[in-house]
Amino acid sequence: MGRNKINIFISSLLLFFLTIHSVYAEDVQEGVEIGDKAPDFMLETLDGETVQLSDFKGERVMINFWATWCPPCKQEMPDMERFYQEHDPVILSVNLTDGEINTADVEQFIQELDLTFPVLLDKEGEVSNLYRIQPIPMTYMVDAEGIIQFKSFGALSYKQMVKQFEQMEDE
Repeated sequence: MGRNKINIFISSLLLFFLTIHSVYAEDVQEGVEIGDKAPDFMLETLDGETVQLSDFKGERVMINFWATWCPPCKQEMPDMERFYQEHDPVILSVNLTDGEINTADVEQFIQELDLTFPVLLDKEGEVSNLYRIQPIPMTYMVDAEGIIQFKSFGALSYKQMVKQFEQMEDE
């Protein structure tokens, strides 16, 4: 009888700790600051494919907000493409389409810079409003649990992208 109580106690203890761990991840507040759970969103690519942030749970994600008319955005794109090619990260590149003249400009921009990562169109400005984007470019690094680990205003260099992405792996 004593052995049975010990087994029940140990099982209860394990269940308790597993519950605490999973509750912690679920209890993180949603927001756009470091340590917050990144707000989920769904947007379409130029090809009409629907992409949702929550589809990448379990993976580290770089979310970058930009526009074709933004010089620092254009400056950072070759580094982002190199980062994408050499490190194979999940990049959700969100174009502020509601501020563009038309989507043809976005297509031309992508072709000019030979970008191969997915470009999402924020046609109504809903996601940029959700993330309170200003100024641009603006980048978030989100860990495998969906928690924002890094936030940057302005263009990032290739080295900065790699550094921030790799730091999330160690957490």
